Amino acid sequence: MFYVAIKGLKEKNLYGGISTLICGLFFIIFSYYNSLIGFFPFPFTGFMVWWIWILIGTNMSFAILIENIITHMELEKNNANNGNLISKKKTILRNFINYMRKDHNETEISFQMEFIRKSFHFLGFLLLIAFFGFFFIPPLAQIINNNIIFYAEQNVLNYNFFWGDSNDYPYEEGDFQAIKDIVVFGLIGSLVFAITSEFYRILWGPEYSLLNFLTKPILRDKEKNAVGAHIFLITGLIFSYMLYLINLVHIYVFITGMLIACFSDALAALVGRRCGKIKVKCPGGDIKSVEGFIAGTGSAFIIGLLFMGPIYGLIAALIFFLLDYFPTIIADNLLNPIVLSLFLGLFVNILGFPIRWS
Repeated sequence: MFYVAIKGLKEKNLYGGISTLICGLFFIIFSYYNSLIGFFPFPFTGFMVWWIWILIGTNMSFAILIENIITHMELEKNNANNGNLISKKKTILRNFINYMRKDHNETEISFQMEFIRKSFHFLGFLLLIAFFGFFFIPPLAQIINNNIIFYAEQNVLNYNFFWGDSNDYPYEEGDFQAIKDIVVFGLIGSLVFAITSEFYRILWGPEYSLLNFLTKPILRDKEKNAVGAHIFLITGLIFSYMLYLINLVHIYVFITGMLIACFSDALAALVGRRCGKIKVKCPGGDIKSVEGFIAGTGSAFIIGLLFMGPIYGLIAALIFFLLDYFPTIIADNLLNPIVLSLFLGLFVNILGFPIRWS
């Protein structure tokens, strides 16, 4: 991360470089927290090791495949330049390589592409379901825990071979600690998935990224010499969740900050792109719309109202508006969940009003 940050700073990309540098510092914090306290116990530590190696192998295989195709494409081009007749193959991967090698400018990003970019923000909805469930659906983390227990009971020999005595599994059915740990396991697993592919994009080129193949994103100029916005978002969510794990903020404070950072930010951008008529020049030169501010701030209030009550809902909406209106040198995807969680937690301690639904 520090290497990528320095690379971005050398390219005069302060926004991306500094944000990536801060992510690297957060990774050090995550590492020490995991060493001293632990995000989750065994066997989930073992599951994560398997997940990391699967991702490394998958992404490396994809990169090697792309390199072989590029080699063949260059040979075909040389043969064509020498006057030799060749068959011009058209495959999905060849089209992908040609597409990613084009010079895409920020002004070319369509509403559909903006929607794809913002789709990463729906991670917040998955977190909500994972922790609380949804109507008649129990928490996904609880379902995962119960299924692991069921598998260990039905396949004792297989489980014992890979993970040791099944009686040492740390959770019981319906264990709330399992929900807390499995949620952060999902967050870190998502970060590993995103960042493994991202390094290939930065170090080799966008056509070598498996994630780019799946989503075909167009990066903004401030993201081309830095990690992508989705890395910033997941990193901010993990740090905010850590604040809950160490009992610094209430779970509803984290959920409120997380949902606002995910949904309100995405809604403000999408509504502004689609319906924005009244333009506003923000400090720093960014052009946004009144409609986008209304959508983002209004949704922030509704989220705060539902999870924390009307007073905290107003405070959450104000914090979001200030973060959205005033520019920062740090990526908002990284900053928003952390600032919202910290300040909402601070106001809970200062005002002392009960958190609604708690």
